[in-house]
Amino acid sequence: MQSPVTRAALSRRALLATTLSAAALAAGGPARAAGPAAQTLSLAVAAPPTSLDPHYHTLSPNNMVAEHFFDKLVHRDAQAKLVPGLAESWKMLDDSTWEFKLRRGVKFSNGQEFTAEDVVFTLKRVPNVINSPGSFSIYTRAIIASEIVDPHTIRFKTNGVYPLLPQDLNNVFIICKAVGDNVSTGDFNNGKAVIGTGAYRLKSFSPDDRVVMTRNEEYWGEKPDWQEVVYRFVTNDGVRVASLLSGDVQMIDVVPPSDIPRLRTTQGISFSEIPSLRAIYLKLDTARDGNSPYISGPNGEKLDKNPLKDLRVRQALSIGINRAGIVDRVMQGAGLPTGQMMPPGANGYVADLPAPAYDLNRAKALLAAAGYPNGFSITLTGPNNRYVNDAQIIQAIGQMWQRIGVKTTVEAVPFSVLAQRQAKNEIGAMLIGWATSGEPSSALRGNLTTRIPEKGFGTVNFSGYTNKDVDALVEEGLRTADDAKREEIFKKAMRVAMDDVALITLHMQKNIWAMRGGLTYEARADEYTVAMNVKAPK
Repeated sequence: MQSPVTRAALSRRALLATTLSAAALAAGGPARAAGPAAQTLSLAVAAPPTSLDPHYHTLSPNNMVAEHFFDKLVHRDAQAKLVPGLAESWKMLDDSTWEFKLRRGVKFSNGQEFTAEDVVFTLKRVPNVINSPGSFSIYTRAIIASEIVDPHTIRFKTNGVYPLLPQDLNNVFIICKAVGDNVSTGDFNNGKAVIGTGAYRLKSFSPDDRVVMTRNEEYWGEKPDWQEVVYRFVTNDGVRVASLLSGDVQMIDVVPPSDIPRLRTTQGISFSEIPSLRAIYLKLDTARDGNSPYISGPNGEKLDKNPLKDLRVRQALSIGINRAGIVDRVMQGAGLPTGQMMPPGANGYVADLPAPAYDLNRAKALLAAAGYPNGFSITLTGPNNRYVNDAQIIQAIGQMWQRIGVKTTVEAVPFSVLAQRQAKNEIGAMLIGWATSGEPSSALRGNLTTRIPEKGFGTVNFSGYTNKDVDALVEEGLRTADDAKREEIFKKAMRVAMDDVALITLHMQKNIWAMRGGLTYEARADEYTVAMNVKAPK
């Protein structure tokens, strides 16, 4: 089962020695030179990371920053296809053994040579990161033993057939064993442990403000265009757009849908966009059997049981949401209503599993049948600085639920606060997002299986959902080597979970970037904003 990828898939264009076009002046602000003369790129992203520790939190903002400093054995291209990274090739030797051939001549930023020992060191650390709100152990759990054949060959033992190991290892950043067994998350945040094989080196990190990085001139791959990158975190949509228009930054991600028409008519501004792998959805507290501090009767009285344990209530909340209306009015068309966690065309997408239809009367009838003819009260929590128009989305849902008799208190908080609440299941209902890796196993294992940490199941399923049929199907899929058969099993698991309203899917996002000064960006389906993909004008 040899990897069907080649080293050529990693190639990037050589350094460009031109200057930014006159369009930068037309858009306002000073023109910046590109190429060797002056290679500073300033960009602004909408969401800050919670840490520079690449194993602390399975969160896209964290991973986006880590991509600059660290590498993985297996990379993905902009279309989410697997390509070689620190491993040049991989294959199955037998039903329980994978062999990875590692790239030679790679050095960490401290000058130490990358070898198989660094891989073993990394895999040992991943499940032991203290206080991780979303463990990467979901991606290492299948490995029951590692064997170093030689410094550039490593074999992994799995408990029987496990065909998804390359996909899993695409999510694990390799760190240098020189950081030591006791390296902490704090050591990464203060920069001491940020020793990687990536295209950039860390210069400084100001939490919730910016990361400044410099090009790693010893990088094993093709060098990026930019010698220095100022990677800013600007959560406010208006400020981010204003920074682009003024020339304070040259590129922004998560372009607010309401600003797109204006930006499209602004001279010198260009766009890059691609359908996203990210599903936006609601988690529901199904862990508590009795009284919940976030759910009460219609007049605020305590309830003797949790309404969300009843499928009919979950169905009512789902069909009480007008997904098309949210996409049209709140998202300004920058999304696609969905009834599952995979986008159209992706591996594992269930073609006949549409977004649930909005049905106000049926939602009320379901609540009455479940014993809540007068509804109940619930707190709907969500971020105000993480996803496109996230605070507006929960406000809209709150108003929709009011119409079916569910009195909704809407609470929008910074994502850093939300992540901690999620880890403690301090929710009634919560808006959150999940970006798949181009196939469904991570979404299924992370969100829809019963939380069993020792198996790597339910790593972010803090809300208590459990369904033995979903668990069994996911386990079966993970043991199925045949790609087509495995996809069908995972489709069935997704259908069972969605029919059971394990969570309430809303829409798939669209990834949109805006740039000035003739820059181009290779849009990524995984929504990552990485300086290596930003190209200076020719």
